[in-house]
Order: sequence, then structure tokens, then C-alpha cells
Amino acid sequence: MATGLTPIRRVVTGNDARGHSKVVWDGPAPNAHEASMGTGRGHTDLWVWLESPAPLSGNYDDGKLEYAFAGPPEGGHFRVVESRARPPDYDPATDQSVVPAHPPKPRPRSRGTWDRGGNNAYSSPMHKTETVDYGIMLAGERELILDDRKLVMKPGDVVVQVGAWHQWVMPKGARMAFDMIAARFVDGPQGLAQGNDKPMRAAPRLPAGVKPTRRIVTIDRVPGKSSLVGDGPAPDVRTDPARPGYACARLWVTDSAPAKIVFETLHLPHTLEPPEKGTVCRVVTFPPDDGWKGKVGATQVQEFFRAMRSPGASTYSPLAPHPYMQKTRTLDFCIVLEGEIVLVLDTQEVKLKAGEIVIQRGTNHAWANRSSHPAVVAVMSHDGKA
Repeated sequence: MATGLTPIRRVVTGNDARGHSKVVWDGPAPNAHEASMGTGRGHTDLWVWLESPAPLSGNYDDGKLEYAFAGPPEGGHFRVVESRARPPDYDPATDQSVVPAHPPKPRPRSRGTWDRGGNNAYSSPMHKTETVDYGIMLAGERELILDDRKLVMKPGDVVVQVGAWHQWVMPKGARMAFDMIAARFVDGPQGLAQGNDKPMRAAPRLPAGVKPTRRIVTIDRVPGKSSLVGDGPAPDVRTDPARPGYACARLWVTDSAPAKIVFETLHLPHTLEPPEKGTVCRVVTFPPDDGWKGKVGATQVQEFFRAMRSPGASTYSPLAPHPYMQKTRTLDFCIVLEGEIVLVLDTQEVKLKAGEIVIQRGTNHAWANRSSHPAVVAVMSHDGKA
């Protein structure tokens, strides 16, 4: 393993011979690349899928599958990118990695990737990929450069890059997760927005103690120019009356593979499961269990899953290790953003803290917050197959 990157604990789940959920791998993600993007900038691969629906079984660690940026044409990849801080005495005149800006051109040996240069040791080139990306800030600070503006992203912020030109500048160093999903440009490398779905911009009322999730959406409206679709609190938030302080913010949905290049997707039906061959990105706040423990039974749990339009996801039993046990046919990438939380499985429990990641492969589970503070988890669910 590369030593210059922050080790990322990755827990991968599966099922035993009886179909009971368990941990298959638990430890530092093994596929780290210390200088894959230049000196001081690297990434750690967490999972790769080559097709959609994504496989949910098997004994091979799919975090070790090879891919070429921007990923498989019918699948995608999940990784964490890390960059070091720019030193105070940095001199661009002596930076041998500087690439001047240039007209767009395909990036060699990288499917569906175009490049306009303009990069140095502490920034990426202005680039565009034939993907829909869920980008989640984990630590530090990043500047997102579009053709029409610059945005500063901080921990907990989420950007949905819908095939847009963009550049990253990392003056303070940062760590960021990317779930990159294969998309399709219907007009070749231009990759312009299709349709005219109106972006949702409502600011929902949140339960006490729940922080809003910042959702940034970017797209190309005209050839060669990226633009901002929206920047504000996630507009689609569901709560659970039985768990005061619970909030599930839905940020984006894809309903095909490859994904579509559109302005908005939250008009699609709200369910825990993604559409067929699709994905859904959420950020969930879990209040301390002590606030509702002993007050929740079958009725309250059924009401919650009905409200989420996924009644079949519940595996409630009075004998289960947690009332909110659930199981869906999905490949879930789960990142603990804040606090501490326990992943409850059929056969064991796993305590997790901020920065740690779970990859769930269609397994029965629940999230238990046994601390005294809210825990926040980002969940990207992908349609799966056994």
C-alpha cells in the first residue's frame, strides 16, 4: 500500500452460507496509488463495477479491478482522491508540472475524457468526463472551477457533476470521495444538457439538530462551457416521526445505464431503492437511539418504510437485533461523514467513525447510533443483482 495517502478503512459485507449478513473484508482499502495524479496527489480505489445492475456476490475484491479513467462504459468506480496542501513558498514559475490551457482534446487512453489543460501541481486540468459524478467532500477544502464561476467546497458538501467541464484547485489540501457513474452524451463530446426539467430549489424544514446538506449541480448548457444549475440545501428531505432528529436528504437519481445528462432528477419517484439500472444518492442523519429506543415497534417501522415507498425493504422482527433492519437488492457505498455509528448485521456489529466507508452488497442491516450526538452518513445506492 502507498504510504503517502491517508489509510481508508473499508468494510465490505456479504452473506454466509445461510444467507445471513456478515463482514467479508475489514481494513485499509488495499488499492492505493500515491502519485496517480502527480506528486502529492493520489487516489484509493474502493470499488469498481463493470455492468449495471452491479454484482452483489462473489469472493473477489472488486476494489482491485482495473479500470481506465473515467471508468467502465456500462458501470463505474468509487474512489477517494487526496491532495496535499500548497506550501507558502510555492512558485509556479519553477513548477515542472504546469500545463498551459489549450483547446479541448481527448485524453489519451482514457475513455470519454477531454482535457483543456491549465493545471499545475496543486490543481487538476480543466476536464470533462462522460459520467455523472457524486462528489462528497470528506476533509480539507477544494475549489470547484466552472466556466461561469468558482465555488469553495468544505466537508459534507456534495456536488453532482452531470458531465460538465470542471477543474479542481486544492490550495489547502483535501480528501474527497467520488462515485463516478457511466453516462451517455447523445451529441458526442459536447455532452450538453438534455430536456428542460426544472431544478428543485426548495429549502425544506429540518428537524432540530439536523444540518442542511449542500447540493451543487453542474452541467454544460452550451458547447465547451460549464455552468451551475443549483447550489443550495438538498430540497428533498424525508423524516421519521418515530425517530425525532432523523432526516434522509435525497440529492440525485439516475434511472438508466449509462445515465442521462439532465438538469434535475428529483421528480422521479422517491424510494429507498434506485430505479432499474439506476442509482440514488442520499445523506442521512441518524439521531441517538436513546431518544426513541423502547418506543418503536412494528407499526412505527412499517409506517416509515411505507412513507419511503419501500415497504418491502423492511425485515422487521421482534427478534431482530435492531427494529429498522432492512435489505434491498443494491450495492451501497456508505461514508460516515460525522459522528460515530454502528453497522448492525445479522451475525455481528461494526463500530464506525467519520471517514470510514462501508460497501454493502445486498445485505440485511441497520444503523445504530449509540452515541449522544447525531451521526451523518452519505449513501450511494446502485441497482444490483445476485
